[in-house]
Amino acid sequence: MRVACRRVFLSLVLGAACSAPVAARAAEFIAGGYSFSDELGGFRLLSASGSGAPDDPIRVVEEIAEAAPVTLVIRRLRLEGLPRVQHTQFTLEKTVVNRSERIWGGFEIALQEILKRPSTYGDGLSFNQFGARAPDVAADSFADNNRIFEPDDRIRFERGHVDPGATARFRITITDPTPVAEFYLVQDPQLLSAGLPRSGRSYAVADEALIQGGARCRPEVRPSPC
Repeated sequence: MRVACRRVFLSLVLGAACSAPVAARAAEFIAGGYSFSDELGGFRLLSASGSGAPDDPIRVVEEIAEAAPVTLVIRRLRLEGLPRVQHTQFTLEKTVVNRSERIWGGFEIALQEILKRPSTYGDGLSFNQFGARAPDVAADSFADNNRIFEPDDRIRFERGHVDPGATARFRITITDPTPVAEFYLVQDPQLLSAGLPRSGRSYAVADEALIQGGARCRPEVRPSPC
């Protein structure tokens, strides 16, 4: 009887252990002397490549399954055998797949030198705020971008939308003259609140600075689900 009870007990324990959810492993990719990680959760990082130069931006591909803020962890590399990062600026081109079931009516990105604290004027981290040329900011699914440099560093992409299953591309330049070993890029898809455009089609204007494979991106035409 005792042996039978022990067997039942062990089978229950093992069954509970096997059915317990296993946390997904964080993905980390190296490009341009930086590492990029989705270790804070909420999205999937699929790849990263490129040097970070304007004509060879670091290209990061992600999937976001919920319309909620997610944070990309960025680290400067100090590994043997890899060249040290001499520059304090790099161009980043993000491809984001909307894996949620909601339409994104906007998209906001923000820099943080300390996790969960907005970047300030004194930390030096910015979207090329003090560059000699105009900030290199573009998107293929949103016609406008609103750059908010103070009191924090944010860019809000507006006047467009990203349907479920569709892909949006963003191009930004990040500068950090201090620099720090680790910082964060917060990404916040905005839900569509006032409905889709009334016309039969939606025209998302792409900035001429957005380049893919040496060719300029054309404005993307997407049929409205309405």
